[in-house]
Amino acid sequence: GGLRGATVVDALDTLYIMELEEEFQEAKNWVEKSFDLNVNGEASLFEVNIRYIGGLLAAYYLTGEEVFRSKALELGEKLLPAFNTPTGIPRGVINLGSGMSWSWGWASAGSSILAEFGTLHLEFLHLSELSGNPVFAEKASTSQLVLNRVEKPQGLYPNFLSPVTGNWVQHHVSIGGLGDSFYEYLIKSWLMSDKKDSEAKKMYDDALEAIEKHLVKKSAGGLTYIAEWRGGIPDHKMGHLACFSGGMIALGAEHAGEERRKHYMDLAAEITNTCHESYERSDTKLGPEAFRFDAGTEAMATRLSERYYILRPEVVESYMYMWRLTHDPKYRQWGWEVVKALEKHCRVEAGFSGIRDVYTTTPTHDNMQQSFFLAETLKYLYLLFCEDDVLSLDDWVFNTEAHPLPINHTNFKA
Repeated sequence: GGLRGATVVDALDTLYIMELEEEFQEAKNWVEKSFDLNVNGEASLFEVNIRYIGGLLAAYYLTGEEVFRSKALELGEKLLPAFNTPTGIPRGVINLGSGMSWSWGWASAGSSILAEFGTLHLEFLHLSELSGNPVFAEKASTSQLVLNRVEKPQGLYPNFLSPVTGNWVQHHVSIGGLGDSFYEYLIKSWLMSDKKDSEAKKMYDDALEAIEKHLVKKSAGGLTYIAEWRGGIPDHKMGHLACFSGGMIALGAEHAGEERRKHYMDLAAEITNTCHESYERSDTKLGPEAFRFDAGTEAMATRLSERYYILRPEVVESYMYMWRLTHDPKYRQWGWEVVKALEKHCRVEAGFSGIRDVYTTTPTHDNMQQSFFLAETLKYLYLLFCEDDVLSLDDWVFNTEAHPLPINHTNFKA
């Protein structure tokens, strides 16, 4: 969106955690001297929030360096005009120079996307805390209020909502793309509030119950997966993006009642195992963008357009949570297989590249290193092999771009 340096900002906390001090210093100098926010370009509200604001907030909380705080707040201010809608639900695209905002051209009937407006809460609460300005927290809470009130088909949350009327626009439900991080932020909002935001917790519990009732399926071969839902009809595919849910369900299970706890830990382990199978069944040992469970196919991509791997983190994210919450050594073993596969198939002269087809051992590179590879994929792999007290889950919540934000313990100091 005219903003530069996504890779630098997204990687700040990873460099710091890995103790790459010279590189961190170089990145910090770039943020101080060259990171220009006076740009005239259209940006995704969601991506600017999770990558840039999340990255700057985490860098501030880890180091206490003022430059990160002030840049995060300045950028937060630039996003506020997107919320000027009849419902307070923001539009998805904003021009950072003029403040004009609009909905994505591909989103039906000018709707806003569940995962986009539902993934602001963590960062915006911290923006309010750090600035003393309640406006950020208020904007983020509006989305929760609207979603709490609106009628939910079968208890499920569709992916498209009109920012004008506050009603659903289509009945497509997905725990993968378009829906994913909304659910994650419900349980994490509760954890980040030191378990005070009981409304978010109730929304999470109810949503998970509906997901389990309508979307969780078992394949003929015994693999548990989460299907998508199109107007009441299940679509038996699971996206790579939905593979974060193993980790999310495990994180939530820690705080469920005794009898539900084991149930959810088992469900989390089964989903994580299915995602591992999508890697295991490919020739590169990296998983496809989406995999299906129909017509005799299990955990494999059937369409050419779904065979690519763009360095996504969700599977190793679930390995990291499952390791921390169970200490079953297989999760480290699985993570190490990913490290070897990345090294073998994705490493290129200048960094790492996505590949176009995971089912061939002579893959074509797409010549792109996504910023989330440094923010998430490498960070989660690193944490998988760290001691549990490195960014302990008792003290930190990770935003959906793996940027750690402190849980609101009153004694917390940067």
